[in-house]
Amino acid sequence: MTATPVGLKTDLTRRRMLTVALAAGVGAAIPFGSAGHAWAATTATGPVRLTLPAPTGPYSVGTVPLHLIDASRPDPVAGPGHYRELMASVWYPAWDVRRYPRARYASPAVMRAILAARGFPEDIAVAPLTAGHQGAPVLRTGERLPVVVFSHGAHDHRAGLTVVVQELASHGYMVVTVDHTYDAISEFPDGRLTVPLDNPALTPRDFATDIRFVLDRIEDLAAGRNPDADHRSLPTGLLHALDLHRIGMFGWSKGATATSFVMSEDQRVKAGLSFDGPMQPTVTTDLDRPFMLMTADFPRATQPGVAAFWSHLRGWRLNIQAHGAVHTTYTDAPALIPQLAKAVGMSDEDLQGWIGTLAPAQAVRIQQAYPRAFFDLHLRHRRSHLLDGPSPSFPEVKFIP
Repeated sequence: MTATPVGLKTDLTRRRMLTVALAAGVGAAIPFGSAGHAWAATTATGPVRLTLPAPTGPYSVGTVPLHLIDASRPDPVAGPGHYRELMASVWYPAWDVRRYPRARYASPAVMRAILAARGFPEDIAVAPLTAGHQGAPVLRTGERLPVVVFSHGAHDHRAGLTVVVQELASHGYMVVTVDHTYDAISEFPDGRLTVPLDNPALTPRDFATDIRFVLDRIEDLAAGRNPDADHRSLPTGLLHALDLHRIGMFGWSKGATATSFVMSEDQRVKAGLSFDGPMQPTVTTDLDRPFMLMTADFPRATQPGVAAFWSHLRGWRLNIQAHGAVHTTYTDAPALIPQLAKAVGMSDEDLQGWIGTLAPAQAVRIQQAYPRAFFDLHLRHRRSHLLDGPSPSFPEVKFIP
C-alpha cells in the first residue's frame, strides 16, 4: 500500500464540496470542518494539547485495536497477492483501568495527516487522550453486552465520533469502529499510513461490504476466536462478551448511507442511526427495523434521497434536527475545532462555518444523549422520555414529523 497526500480542494466551499460529492453518487463528508482556508499558527508557544469531554456513564472505558484482513477481497491498490485490510477498534466498559494507559485519539502520523487535510499546520496540535484505557480488562457484568458498529464519513477516520463512541462504552456497550481503507486516514501496525484516494473511489456499498465483513469478525469474538491478523493478545474478558442478538449500527454522512445498506442486506443489525446521511444512492427496499435520522445539511425537506429513504422505513422511525447544526456538528468538531480556532486566530464567523451556530457544549450533550437513548430503547428495551418529544434540556432539538 502506498500513502498519497490528502489535498485540500481550496477553491470549494464546504457546501459546494458536499454538492459535488453527492453529484458523484458517493455520499458526502467534509470531516470535522470545511476546506477552503489554509490556517497558520498565531502563536509560538508550542502545539495545542487538545482535550475531549468525558463520557457520562458509570463505567470506565477500555479499547483495543484490531488489524483485520478480508481474504475474500483482493486489495485494489497493493497488487496481486494482497487482500483488503482494515483497522478497527473495540471500545467497551472496563474495570481495573489504573494499570492501563489512556489511548490517544489518533497516532501522531494520523493526527498530522488529519490536521493537514483540514488546512491546519500539521504540528499545531497534539492528539487528545480519550477515555479509553488500552487493553484494560472487560467489565464483568454477568451477561453479554450489546454491540454498536460505527462507519465514518468520506475521507475521514474511525476516531471521528469518539465523543459518541466512548459515551456508549461508558454506559455498557461494546462499540466497534472501522477505518474504510483508501477512504480513511489510517495507520497499520507495521507503520504503513494510508490516506483517501480518488482511485479507487469507494461507494457507500463498499463501506457496507466492509461492515458486513466486520460483523463476521464480531461473530468470531463472540465465539471465542481472535480475528486479529497479527494474533495480538486481546483484553481479558473480551472473547465471549458480545451479544450477537443485540447489534446496532450508526454512521456519519457516507457512513450513514452505508448503515442503510447494511440494514437492507443483513438482518444481524437490529437498529440503525444516521448522523446527517445524504442517503445517495437510496435503499429501494423497505426496512422493518428501527431507524433514526439526526439531520442538519441533509433534511428530508430538501433532499430527495433522504425523503425517499424515509418512505421505505416501515418500523419504528424518528427524525430529529438540532437548530443551528451543520453537517459536522454531529462529529467531534464541536469539541475539537474551538480549541484549534484559538491557536490560529479564527474569527467567530469562520468557526461557525465549521461547526454551526449551536453552542459547542450543547452539541456535545446532544451527541451523548440521543444516540444512547435510541440504542437503549431498541437494543436494551430501556425507554426514556427523550425520544417521545421536545425536551426542556434540549430546546434546540426539533422533532420532524
